[in-house]
Amino acid sequence: MATKDALVQARKEAGMTQEELARKVYVTRQAISRWETGETTPSIDMTKLLASALGVPVMQLLDLPTEAACQCCGTPFSVPHMECGHDADGTENPAYCKWCYDKGTFAYKTMDDVIESSAPYLVEAMGMSLDETVSFMGALLPTLDHWKEEGTDAR
Repeated sequence: MATKDALVQARKEAGMTQEELARKVYVTRQAISRWETGETTPSIDMTKLLASALGVPVMQLLDLPTEAACQCCGTPFSVPHMECGHDADGTENPAYCKWCYDKGTFAYKTMDDVIESSAPYLVEAMGMSLDETVSFMGALLPTLDHWKEEGTDAR
């Protein structure tokens, strides 16, 4: 769902007016209106604040592709040259990419390792600043299966 639609839905479900939400996140009502109409989009950090104020997971407010993605780094498999990783016996594992998972071993021990390695590529691919990319990845990674299963490195 588009961020603008998810924001409207979450605000209404929380029983808030645009003015009330604006006060909670320290912006004007007009800023909320512009986000809800899609005229502008809130930054990743503002989206996190909005999610907190509305009592919803931040991922609910982000307009993310629904395509299959690596469950360690979040990179969609539609990216050129994005191959699946392999289990120790050589069997392809469609849950992970070859950069995160190879021969049954994960390349990254912590989410910070993934962010440090992947953020520069995302900056280039998505045109976001490094700070926004790191913030985005900090919100995304804990929702991926590998980090949920591991229960490690909670941010």
